[in-house]
Amino acid sequence: MIEPKILKGFRDSLPSQEMPRQNLISQIQEVFRSFGFVPIDTPALEYTEVLLGKGGGETDKQMFRFNDNGGRDVAMRFDLTVPLARFVAANADSLSFPFKRYHIAKVWRGEKPQKGRYREFLQCDFDIIGADNAQSDFEILLLIDTCLRTIGVPSFRIRVSHRGLTSSYLSSLSDNVDADQILRTIDKLPKIGEEKVRELLAESGLTADVVDKVISYISLPSDSFNSTLEKLVSMFGSENEHIRRLTEIRDMAKGCGVLHDFVIDTSITRGLDYYTGIVWETFLTDLPSIGSVCSGGRYNNLTGLYSSKKLPGVGSAIGLDRLIAALEELNSPIVNSNRTSDVMVIADQDPVWAEKTAMNLRKIGLKAECYLGNKAKGAQFAFAQSNGIPYVVCSEDNGVYVVRDLETREMITMTAQELAEKIR
Repeated sequence: MIEPKILKGFRDSLPSQEMPRQNLISQIQEVFRSFGFVPIDTPALEYTEVLLGKGGGETDKQMFRFNDNGGRDVAMRFDLTVPLARFVAANADSLSFPFKRYHIAKVWRGEKPQKGRYREFLQCDFDIIGADNAQSDFEILLLIDTCLRTIGVPSFRIRVSHRGLTSSYLSSLSDNVDADQILRTIDKLPKIGEEKVRELLAESGLTADVVDKVISYISLPSDSFNSTLEKLVSMFGSENEHIRRLTEIRDMAKGCGVLHDFVIDTSITRGLDYYTGIVWETFLTDLPSIGSVCSGGRYNNLTGLYSSKKLPGVGSAIGLDRLIAALEELNSPIVNSNRTSDVMVIADQDPVWAEKTAMNLRKIGLKAECYLGNKAKGAQFAFAQSNGIPYVVCSEDNGVYVVRDLETREMITMTAQELAEKIR
């Protein structure tokens, strides 16, 4: 016998886990479509040279990479953004720009597993390709805000920064600054703490004075979007192009009534080198320890790796597994329901009647299933209860059903429409 084991960092998903996940995905997809975003798909396996293009830093080391049976150097996708760039370059003549897409699929990273983080996980990306302006940046941010509100996240903050602004500041400190390396180091701040970041900055060749200035910059208070923006304006001036971008985003967030969900956090840099403009991470106010549940930013140079046609982009990724783990810990209703159907039709020795009844209930919009088998009614009621089904149809007399309410244990008579209204 082969032991039914799975690899570390991978997992099975039971119905009680997968159903809330699919419910969550369904609600998020509806939000995407309401903004005019369309779905795409790409292969799980790509040529390694495509994925190595510009992931940068730790990501390259975390890639699942191997030679296939044909001797080709291939790798599993580590995110959905780099494959998007390859996809756009390959299919540019078939797309209309600005191109707004979403993609929900699995990705693989060979990093150390921890709570809410696995080596195989589901990622949910949404991007706008072909537009470089504050409005496209803000629409992605508003989409994050709308998704989290739609699924009932009680309180969150989207922490926004600008890599271009941070790079400008770093370049002003010294002529010998490797901005990309410093940005990757700063990105490790939540994991390793300020002291370790100081050590790494010093090891990169920065003087103690420059290190202090870097730490001072990434430690600017982030009490509100407006207050931090005012500090940055005083440092860079209102005519700075990056400041103008943040100001326009602020104005749109204020106009849409969501500014209170956003703050500027200068310590946010994102670890991937392809980001060139605004970047962000999203934290749940009631569970900050789970880490960012939605991150992203602007990447104006990414598609240039695969095509001479330069197409700017901005996008984000929701870490669905991490978000679900957080919602479970917060006891959110959206992930605590194991209901498979609205109603179950009892077998009662007549499968023809049962299947016909279930079909008629589905026609009026209910999720209805039949019990498959001839067990006693008590066992069938127990099956329905274990699957979160609230009502069981036991019999019918000329269009009037006898229904068991499994919460109150009462037997009720009602029509199909009355049952539907009760469930809704």
